[in-house]
Amino acid sequence: MPHRKIHVTYLGGPTVILEVGNLRIMTDPTLDPAGTSYMINNNPAYSKTEGPVITDVGKIDMVLLSHDQHDDNLDYAGRELLATVPQTFTTATGAERLKGNARGLQPWESVTVTTPTGELITITATPARHGPAGIERIAGDVVGFLLTYGGRQFYLTGDTVFYDGVRSVAEKSDPAYVFIFAGAAKPRGPFSLTMSTNDALDTAFAFPEAKIIPVHFEGWTHYTETGDMLRQSFTTLGIAERLQMLEPGERTAL
Repeated sequence: MPHRKIHVTYLGGPTVILEVGNLRIMTDPTLDPAGTSYMINNNPAYSKTEGPVITDVGKIDMVLLSHDQHDDNLDYAGRELLATVPQTFTTATGAERLKGNARGLQPWESVTVTTPTGELITITATPARHGPAGIERIAGDVVGFLLTYGGRQFYLTGDTVFYDGVRSVAEKSDPAYVFIFAGAAKPRGPFSLTMSTNDALDTAFAFPEAKIIPVHFEGWTHYTETGDMLRQSFTTLGIAERLQMLEPGERTAL
């Protein structure tokens, strides 16, 4: 029996639209225009260099939000969108802050959603760490997501570096696609808060059967590594075919 496909449209930054079983799911809504600036501790920290490639996103049925406390995962327009979305899954602390239709999930907690056509999608929260060991009290809670649908799994790392939590996802699942939040983000300070090329390669070897799809690597001033750097690193190690770069705005079947 053939696997049921999902479709993905990459809008830029960490934001994609996944069409899964007739549901339209958005990750980390960042919909502000280019030039918008953001603060950390009342100081200018970073800004958008590109807006979303699509501004009319249509009806969104669900949001999977890695975390709410950083604007490059939930910006001003993204927050406005949440008010129109029936269900948002995020961290437990984030759900307390967002209220409304937000539901917090602890790592390895699962929910099953029934689509309008009666198909089942299981959403499992996965561990994530937003930088090096010890960063939690500074960066706050973050989470990733594992989607199971139509006999396949799809893993969204959320804002994380490669660490034991990501390795535990590899030990407990077998995703066909891994969406890595890349870019080696450094808004202020010396730490990479998202995956660098090294982390991306470690993730690829931890999930040897998966295609690696990078997001969160362009469109913001604090991303320090590019798509070209990812391509070069995968090519150098002889696994270029494992990397799948999405064309912004193009609806792609997986």
